[in-house]
Amino acid sequence: MLQRLLIANRGEIARRIIRTCRRLGVETVAVYSDADAGAPFVAEADQASRLGPAPARESYLDVGKVLAAARAAGADSLHPGYGFLSENAAFAGAVVSAGLVWVGPPASSIRAMGLKDAAKALMSAAGVPVTPGYQGDDQTSGRLQAEADRLGYPVLIKAVAGGGGKGMRKVDAAGDFAAALASCRREAAASFGDDRVLIETYVTRPRHIEVQVFADTHGNAVHLFERDCSLQRRHQKVIEEAPAPGMDAATREAVCAAAVRAAKAVAYEGAGTVEFIADASEGLRADRIWFMEMNTRLQVEHPVTEAITGEDLVEWQLRVASGEPLPKRQDQLSMTGHAMEARLYAENPASGFLPSTGVLEHLHLPSGVRVDSAVEEGSEVTPFYDPMIAKLIAHASTREGAAAKLANACREVEVWPVKTNAAFLTRCLDEPDFVAGRVDTGFIGARHEALTAEQQPVNVTYAAAFGMAARVAAITELNNRVDLKFNEPWEATPEGLYGFRLNALPVARFQLRNRAGESLIGAIFPRPLRRGFSFEYDVELNGHRFSFLTDESRRGGAVDGQHVSTFVENDEVVVAFQSGEAFEFTFPAISADGDMSAGSDGEITSPMPGRVVAVQVAKGDRVAKGAPLLTLEAMKMEHVLTAPFDAMVAELDAEAGGQVAEGVVLVKLDAVEP
Repeated sequence: MLQRLLIANRGEIARRIIRTCRRLGVETVAVYSDADAGAPFVAEADQASRLGPAPARESYLDVGKVLAAARAAGADSLHPGYGFLSENAAFAGAVVSAGLVWVGPPASSIRAMGLKDAAKALMSAAGVPVTPGYQGDDQTSGRLQAEADRLGYPVLIKAVAGGGGKGMRKVDAAGDFAAALASCRREAAASFGDDRVLIETYVTRPRHIEVQVFADTHGNAVHLFERDCSLQRRHQKVIEEAPAPGMDAATREAVCAAAVRAAKAVAYEGAGTVEFIADASEGLRADRIWFMEMNTRLQVEHPVTEAITGEDLVEWQLRVASGEPLPKRQDQLSMTGHAMEARLYAENPASGFLPSTGVLEHLHLPSGVRVDSAVEEGSEVTPFYDPMIAKLIAHASTREGAAAKLANACREVEVWPVKTNAAFLTRCLDEPDFVAGRVDTGFIGARHEALTAEQQPVNVTYAAAFGMAARVAAITELNNRVDLKFNEPWEATPEGLYGFRLNALPVARFQLRNRAGESLIGAIFPRPLRRGFSFEYDVELNGHRFSFLTDESRRGGAVDGQHVSTFVENDEVVVAFQSGEAFEFTFPAISADGDMSAGSDGEITSPMPGRVVAVQVAKGDRVAKGAPLLTLEAMKMEHVLTAPFDAMVAELDAEAGGQVAEGVVLVKLDAVEP
């Protein structure tokens, strides 16, 4: 077994590897950038070494610095995790040349599968069915357009060196091809340093099926069954599950056998995932499933495979890298139950899933499910890396049970002030078609508006916010600031009224404001009973009266016996959680910040920190409503800012290649008649 392992990665995968290493007695060495100096994975490793500044190119992607850290720590092996350098054949070769054990496939296997065009040709020769398309050397725009026209629309443009949904565009018509190709090439060059692409026929009812394979240095290769990763947004996986719904035994055998053939064709070693696209228009059929690509690493969604097989895939990786044979033969592997994983991201679905950065001042992740978390309360989500907060994994005896369990887990998520996709995940999991297994990669797109609509607090949530705010006023006597008005002949604090009664309980008209600046008014009826440090109120809203009970913790309260998680920030903000979403209420004297997106005043602001990759307008241009103004890149994804109305560009303060901060005015528009 390996003795000291350097983990050339960060976040939740670094913590995941550390857990298995600790159980096996393998020492771990973490590497980190300045942005991650205080991250949990750094503290949990046995040793830690600084790589450099926050940008990945100056830290995690700097091969020289990573290898120097391994030498300095006395490591005998290196695990690349996923992302960053994990599928970089040159890096794998450099690790081996440095005398370290590479916990992954040989560089030759990575190279063979790293370029999608060459991989498809290799798979076809090995008898693995491949998707119709063009993957030739002629990369001129004219040739690519001609090949797309020949295949017929819609087509899919994919970066040859791509992965993770980056450098990929669906094109529905010939007239849209040139712009999509340009955007795809920019994103591919930024993400992979290679702007070459291939063209594929776009399957109109696609399912994304992938097979977990493992091979050792003794000639053994097995599969650990399939996963379904069809629930995607912009080609990025949102919810994954195993096994695939609707997969019969014959189809499973055909697909999994093809995956093993693929691994053997490149003399594979270690963990890998062979990805297939299925035409689900007539259900899952072996003759309608084609090879897409092979990921030569451990996948983000590997926990669902671990859940149904009971195997630790990181342990398998370490044993194979140590020269041991695979822990089990194919006939010793079996599936039990169903598992689902949801990726909890720091992003705002209501604003186009833009990344949300900042300090996690309040963080509560659910119990009763597996949680692979990158962060802890007090951690910071920065704009430099993937904004994943955690992976939530549920396992149950049935698919319906796993979906319900995972939905409840997403409802329990509490994050503030950073925005998350928890409520969006809950809606996806609750959607009747998803529960019934009727999914394809267009599932989210077809229901985008319903799944991303801004959620409104229900009365119970409002009541909890009012009750908690009144409890703060009772303790801190902030009645002058929060505008308490009592139906009494004199004014007093709620605390002072507990012992005073005439013919009725005192009533306070309590005013809060939500983030949109709207005033909310509720009637508060303090009760005479005080149980230790608990406080009880009746809260009247919209003709309904609720009982509210809380205690000294300032975290949570019961409304009519139903727990609603709330907390108070600096005696100024009350936050109430509902189905994974945080609702913020301020006291009237505290201003409510507005949305920083484009408004009717014509100021187009940067919704996030990022780099300007393209400017589509010039000062003085006339633009129509919806026209692209400029394109930002953040976290390796492109975001297009568009005109909110017909206008003339009055001011332009952005240039291609420039870095911008969040909230900076980039364009000013003057409205014009259409």
